[in-house]
Amino acid sequence: MPLTPQNFVSKWKRVTAREKQTYQEHFIDLRNLVGHQTPNDYDPAGKRFAFEIAVAKTSGGQGWADVAKLGYFGWEYKDKNSDLEKAYDQLLRYRDALHNPPRLIVSDINNIIIRTNYTNLPTRTFTLTLDDLLKPESIHILKTVFFNPEQLKPQVTIGSITKEAASQFSRLADNLRMYGSDPQEIAHFLIRLLFCLFAEDIGLLPEKLFPRLLEQTRHNSKDLSEVLRQLFRAMNTSGYFGSDKILYFNGGLFDNENVLPLDSADMDIHALRL
Repeated sequence: MPLTPQNFVSKWKRVTAREKQTYQEHFIDLRNLVGHQTPNDYDPAGKRFAFEIAVAKTSGGQGWADVAKLGYFGWEYKDKNSDLEKAYDQLLRYRDALHNPPRLIVSDINNIIIRTNYTNLPTRTFTLTLDDLLKPESIHILKTVFFNPEQLKPQVTIGSITKEAASQFSRLADNLRMYGSDPQEIAHFLIRLLFCLFAEDIGLLPEKLFPRLLEQTRHNSKDLSEVLRQLFRAMNTSGYFGSDKILYFNGGLFDNENVLPLDSADMDIHALRL
């Protein structure tokens, strides 16, 4: 009998066994949902698509990727209700050995977290719960993981952000030059601010996070500088900003915490939202 999303969700909600007892069967059921071959059917030699692929860690030593399809994804499983950020950190140490796949995926059965992995592009994240798999749009996202690795690729680039920053933030640049800041530092800082506005609009930052912090600190430039440093730090390391978990943004845009001074007249930059 074909495996339906309803059957899949019902089955895996009941399962409480440990990772090693479940992950291969869970993955086989997922590939059944999207109509993909099993690893052994697709690649009998086990070189391009397989379970338990030996990998050299970037931190040294050897590890084992739970499942990977080279050119498509690396996938790491954990027990139900485990810390999936640790699983993601583990995949980051594996990705070079996995040929830097465009998707890095972690799962504890209850959740599947799909992150894009492209140099010089922001990381897009898609979180699918078990109940989400009852929705056609969630099955579509899974199909892109298995069949079309480029479909979820972020469209914004650091270069396009740079171009937009030149036109959108010219007034701020003029003000910062009046403070005596270095032109290269000004450009880098303004690109960061514009990127934050854009990232909130497309869901890469929590909803209304950046305008909210600007509004809360608009009459105190020292407070604004401090919260911006905290936000930039979290975006560079995938940490917390208050109670919000912030994604990791690669590409070097947030490689330090430097913040330039803004006065109260400069703090309406959320009016320049894309």
